[in-house]
Amino acid sequence: MNQKIPRFEDIIEAHKHIGTYIHKTPVLTSKSINTLLNSKLFFKCENFQKAGAFKFRGACNAVFSLSDEQAKNGVATHSSGNHAAALALAAKLRGIPSFIVMPENSPEIKKKAVKGYRAKITYCKPTLEARESELEKIVKNTGATFIHPYDNFHVISGQGTAAKEFIEDYPYLDIVIAPVGGGGLISGTSTWIKSCNSKTKVIGAEPEKADDAYRSFKSGILQPSLNPDTIADGLLTSLSEMTFTIIREKVDDIITVREETIVNAMRMVWERMKIIIEPSSAVALGAVMENPEIFANKQVGVILSGGNVDLTKLPF
Repeated sequence: MNQKIPRFEDIIEAHKHIGTYIHKTPVLTSKSINTLLNSKLFFKCENFQKAGAFKFRGACNAVFSLSDEQAKNGVATHSSGNHAAALALAAKLRGIPSFIVMPENSPEIKKKAVKGYRAKITYCKPTLEARESELEKIVKNTGATFIHPYDNFHVISGQGTAAKEFIEDYPYLDIVIAPVGGGGLISGTSTWIKSCNSKTKVIGAEPEKADDAYRSFKSGILQPSLNPDTIADGLLTSLSEMTFTIIREKVDDIITVREETIVNAMRMVWERMKIIIEPSSAVALGAVMENPEIFANKQVGVILSGGNVDLTKLPF
C-alpha cells in the first residue's frame, strides 16, 4: 500500500477545509429508546448532512483538496448512491464537472439526487468489474480525476470530521459505533476517537449478509465481499487495503446484524425519533439491540450515516 494513512492532524485540516460547505449535524437522544435498550444513546445525525449522508464530508474534502490543474477536467467515480450524490454536489460547488458510473439497479432516489446535482451519469451492470471498466473509459476520455468512495486519503480524513464534531460536543462517550461498508467512515471515526481518548471503544456494525469486514477483522486477512444480500444497500462494498489497515489498528470490534433487526432498528428511529434514516444507518442501532450486554448502562455514540430512502419501497 503506497497511500498515506490519515492521522489526527489530517482530520483537523479537513475540517478547516470543508467547514464552510458542510452542515454541523445535530446530536439527538431518545428517552424511550434509552429505556428500551438500557443504555444512554447519542445519535450523530448525518442523515441531516448535505446530500443526505456523511459521504459529503469526504467528497467535499477530496474535491477541494485538488489543485486547479487536477480539478480542471472534473472528477469521476463509481458509486451506487451516496458517494455519487456527494461527489456531484461537491463538484457543483467547486464549479467543475462530475462523471458518475452507477449500477443500473441503484435506488431511484439516489439516481434522482445525482441527476439533480448535474452530474453526467453512465449506467452499468451491477458488478464491480463493470463499474471499474466504465470508469476507466470515462477517465481516459475526459481526463477527470478519480475520487474513490473510501480508498482515498482525503475522503477518509473528511469522514473523520463527523467524529471530531461528535467528541467535541460529547467527550465522555464509552463506546462509539458506526456502520461499515468500504470502511471510510469507521476509519475516519476510529482515527479521531483513538487520538482523543484511547479508552473509548470503537465498534463497527455490519449486516450479517454482507460480513466481509467482520470476516477480515476476525481472520486478520482482507476478505472480499461475496454475494452480499442485504437491505443496507450502502454497505455492500469490500474494505480496501487502507481501510483494513486502519480498522485492524484502531477498531475494537466488528459486530454483524441480522436483516430483521436492521428493519426493526430503522422503524424504531422513524417511530420514536420522528426522523428518516436509511437501512445502512440502522445497522449501528441494530448492533446495540442485538448485543445489550455490551452496551448496558454505557454512554454510546451512534453515527446515523444517512437518510436517503425510497419512500415507495419501505421495508415495514
